[in-house]
This record gives sequence, C-alpha cells and structure tokens, in this order.
Amino acid sequence: MIELCGIAIRARSRAPMVACDRALVTPERGVEGDFRGKPGRRQVTVLSSESWARACAELGEALPWMTRRANLLVSGLEFTPAHVGSSLRIGDLVLQITRETDPCERMDQARPGLRAALDPDWRGGVCCRVIVGGEITLGQRGDLLSPGL
Repeated sequence: MIELCGIAIRARSRAPMVACDRALVTPERGVEGDFRGKPGRRQVTVLSSESWARACAELGEALPWMTRRANLLVSGLEFTPAHVGSSLRIGDLVLQITRETDPCERMDQARPGLRAALDPDWRGGVCCRVIVGGEITLGQRGDLLSPGL
C-alpha cells in the first residue's frame, strides 16, 4: 500500500517549494498552482520517501524532502525502470509513470553531493502524466497499477 506523505508546488522555475495539505490535480494543469503542470511527460514529479532516505543516509545528513523539488512524496514504493508505463493511483487521481526524474545541478546547489546520491536506483523519483484528475490529501492511500489496467 502506498501513502501520500507530502505535496509541494512552486509558482515558477527556481521559486521555493511550498508545502500543501491538499491539492487538486488535473490533466490540464497538473498540480494546481505548480508552474510545470502543462500536459506532457513531466507534468507531476513523484519521489519515494524510502529512496530519499537512502540518498540522505549516503550523504550522512537528513534533508527535507522538498530539497528534491518534487511535487509528491509517497511511501511504500521504490521506483525502478520496470515502473515506466504503470499507473500510480492515489484516491481518484491516476498518474502514468513516464520516465525517471533525472537529478540536476540544482541538487548540488542545495547540498554538495546530493545529485550523485540521487543518481543510482531511480532515487530522484519519477515523472508522470495525469490520466485521471482528482483532489489529493496528505495521508491518502493508493496503489500501483500495471500497464493497461
């Protein structure tokens, strides 16, 4: 079982991340209020709390998850290449996993070495396309659906 542990948005590129308790996510705009929400393969980004913990352990420092600049934080799942094409369902929301979220130079600006710590094993999370919109709230549960379901 997957649990939604965090929601965050940013108004524009390089803007600080802002945590939310709930959000509306739509196929037209992604996470409401996030600048990157236009339709496409990187409409919503999702980070695994377990993978984030592994990256932080490698650095020897517990960093806030929003340092990664992802929209959603989930627990109960670590992403792999096999998840591409699968769907992540949280309540009514259905996101299709399209690819890995590649760590960028912004990670090393936040904490030297973070980019390298996020690089292995898809620790940087995944990019998703919104298939079915819905309102999400912290603590909501979900699951992973195989492609075609």
